[in-house]
Amino acid sequence: MSSLYEEIKSAPASDIPVRQITVNVNGEPRTANVEPRLLLVHLLRQAFKLTGTHSGCDTTNCGACTVLFDGRPIKSCTMLAVQAEGHNVETVEGLASASELNPIQEGFKQEHALQCGFCTPGMMMAAKALLEENLNPTEDEIRWALSGNLCRCTGYQNIVKAVLWAAEKMRAELN
Repeated sequence: MSSLYEEIKSAPASDIPVRQITVNVNGEPRTANVEPRLLLVHLLRQAFKLTGTHSGCDTTNCGACTVLFDGRPIKSCTMLAVQAEGHNVETVEGLASASELNPIQEGFKQEHALQCGFCTPGMMMAAKALLEENLNPTEDEIRWALSGNLCRCTGYQNIVKAVLWAAEKMRAELN
C-alpha cells in the first residue's frame, strides 16, 4: 500500500492540483509541492524524511504525531500541510544538537521513560512546550501538559520523572 504522498507524486499533473509551500522546519526553510489534502504529518515523514514524528491514530487521540507549531504543541495528523506555509514547525529531530542530547531526551534515557518508543517523540515535544513556559512544573502540571499523549507501555510515572529530571537540568544550566 503506497502512502498518500507517493500517490500524489505519481499522479498525472492534470489530475491533482499541487501548491508549492515553504515551511521552516527545525530552523531551516523546507519547500515541497503538496496536494491541498496532504496532512502535515505526511509532509514531515514522506516529503522531508523526518520520520521521528509518528502517525498513530489520525484522529488526535494518541499524540504520537505531536510537533511544535510556532512553539505550541499540535497534532500534525489533523493539520493540513498547506496550513503550515510560512510557519515554524519543530520535530523531535530538532531537539538534539550534533554533539549532545537535549535535556528532555537525556531525561527519558535516565529515567527509563520509554519502552517501545512509539509515543516518545510526541511526549518529548509536548514536554518541550511545557518546559519552555514553566521550568519548575509540578507533577500535576506535567501530567496535564502530557494528557493529550497516550503511552501504552510505561504507565506514565517514568515519563513524569523524565520531565522533572529535564526541568532540573535545564534550571541548573541557567545558573
